[in-house]
Amino acid sequence: MDLRIQKSKQAIVDAFLTLRARKPLEKITVRELCDKAMVNRSTFYAHYKDVYDLADRLEEQAVQEILAAIPHPEAALQDTARFTRELFTAFAPRSQRLNVLFSGSRSGLLITRIAAALKEMIFRQHPELEQDPVFQISLTFCIYGGYYTYLENRRYGEQLVVETISRLTAPDAMG
Repeated sequence: MDLRIQKSKQAIVDAFLTLRARKPLEKITVRELCDKAMVNRSTFYAHYKDVYDLADRLEEQAVQEILAAIPHPEAALQDTARFTRELFTAFAPRSQRLNVLFSGSRSGLLITRIAAALKEMIFRQHPELEQDPVFQISLTFCIYGGYYTYLENRRYGEQLVVETISRLTAPDAMG
């Protein structure tokens, strides 16, 4: 990719994240974004349809980064404690950016997107599990239950919260 294009796209992303940290997505205009990024509107529209398209792409990129940071996603099949620990450990270094991208009206999208992407990844490798209600329920519990527990209790220290969630999702803990 041309260096000028890379710099323009990065300026747009940086400006978007700065604006998004201060205001809801619905209040960000392309004009304001372009002024902050110091690019023409035509440059913005060469890469994105609108601010929602930009937000969607950045959110999807964040989800893919989290999934890529899970060293053993297959652990969801046989070691739910390990899987849960790795999943929530992948959140920690990205929490500031995630809080900006998935705030306000988009706050519920992060876990929904992660759950959908994880299920797609697992079912691609193990299609028989898609029809297994016990696996579906367990996976949903690990992802959603762990996520909301993580959000509510981070003030106690991320390491303690991740380890506690991991113990709670161990097969012997779930009976």
